[in-house]
Amino acid sequence: MTTVSSIVPTPIPASEFKPAVGDPLAILSIDYIELFAENPRLLASYLTNSFGFRPVAYRGPETGVRDAVSYVVEQGKVRLVITGALRYSHRFAQSVIRHGLTVKDVALRVKNCEAFYLEAIRRGAKSAAEPQLWEDDFGQIKRAAISTYGETEHSIVERVNYKGPFWPSFQEIQRYFALPENFSEVGLAAIDHVVGNVELGTMERWVRFYEKILGFEEIQQFSDKDISTEYSALMSKVVADGTGKIKFPINEPAQGKRRSQIDEYLDYHQGAGVQHIALVTGDIISTVSELRKRGVNFLRVPRTYYHDLASRVGEIKEDLKQIEELGILVDRDDEGYLLQLFTKPLHDRPTLFFEIIQRRGSRGFGAGNFKALFEAIEREQALRGNL
Repeated sequence: MTTVSSIVPTPIPASEFKPAVGDPLAILSIDYIELFAENPRLLASYLTNSFGFRPVAYRGPETGVRDAVSYVVEQGKVRLVITGALRYSHRFAQSVIRHGLTVKDVALRVKNCEAFYLEAIRRGAKSAAEPQLWEDDFGQIKRAAISTYGETEHSIVERVNYKGPFWPSFQEIQRYFALPENFSEVGLAAIDHVVGNVELGTMERWVRFYEKILGFEEIQQFSDKDISTEYSALMSKVVADGTGKIKFPINEPAQGKRRSQIDEYLDYHQGAGVQHIALVTGDIISTVSELRKRGVNFLRVPRTYYHDLASRVGEIKEDLKQIEELGILVDRDDEGYLLQLFTKPLHDRPTLFFEIIQRRGSRGFGAGNFKALFEAIEREQALRGNL
C-alpha cells in the first residue's frame, strides 16, 4: 500500500525474515489494485453507483491522515483502492497531474512477504519498499514492493490473519460514505487480467522482467499482423504465473500509417502504465445490461460485425440477438469461447478503461475481435483528432 498513515509501519530486520518454504515466488492472488485519482470520493461514488462496487474502508483526516485520502471498494474478489492527495505539493498530486487517473499499484498477495521480496531482488528487481510490518488491534500485514513499467509498482502483501476492514489505519467506511438507496452489485467476480502499455521497443524487456524476476511464462503473443488496421498496429505478449491465474498482457505500438491507440495512451499518460483492468463476470448478459442501464459507456463495433457471427463462432449458450443489442463481442478458440466488452475511458484522458469478460472455456484474449475492436478505438481517436 502506498505509505501514508497515522499508523507507522515497522521495518522488518533482515535477521527476522521468515525463511522460504516451497516456491518463494508463489502468488495467491491479486490482493488489490490502487488507483491515484484527482477526486477519490467522486471516483468511489462513480464505481459504487455505476459499477456496483461496495465501499468498505476509508482513511483520511478523520482517521489521522492529514494530507491524503483513500477509499476502498469491493465486488466479488475485486478490491480497488482509490487514493488522492489533499495538498498540491504532495507526490500523489504530482502523479495525477502527470498521468491523470492512473493505476499505481497492482498488489500481489503472497505466502511469505520477506522470501518473495528477497528472491525478486536477488533476480534483479528494483526495490520500491523494503519489508515492513503494519499492525493494529485487528492483526498484522506485511508489505514490501518492487517497481515495474512506468511508475507502476507491485506491492508484495502477506496478510497475517488480519481481521480489519482492509489495512491498519483504515476504518469502516459507513461514517464517511453512505451507500446509495437500492444499492446492488452487477455480478463482477474477479480480476481476469491487467494490461500494460509500454514504449516502442521495450515490450520484450518487460516480458523478460516478468520471466526472470517473478518466474512467469510467456503464454501468448500477437504480432502487428494480428492486431492491425489500414492505419495502425500494435504488438502484444501475455505473461502468466505458474497457476495461470495471474495474467499480464503487455502492449507496445507498432509502425503504421498513423498513431495507434498505444501511441495515444503513451502521449496522454506521459509514459508507460496500466491500460485496462479486465473484470470477470459469470453472466455477461446480465452484467452489461445492468451497466448500460446505469449509464456506463462502452465502445461500439459496427453492426456488420454481427452479420456472420454465428458462422464465425459456432453455437453458443447466449442469445445472439441480445449479444448484438448489447454490443458484446464473441471469440472462439480450441478450448471454448469468450464474450467481452470494453468501456470507454474512465476519465477525460484516453487512457485507463475496464474490460468486462466472461469465459466459456477459452483462455485466450479475443484475438478474433482485435480488428473490430481496434477499428472502434480508431473511430474514437478520430473524434478526438488523435489518429
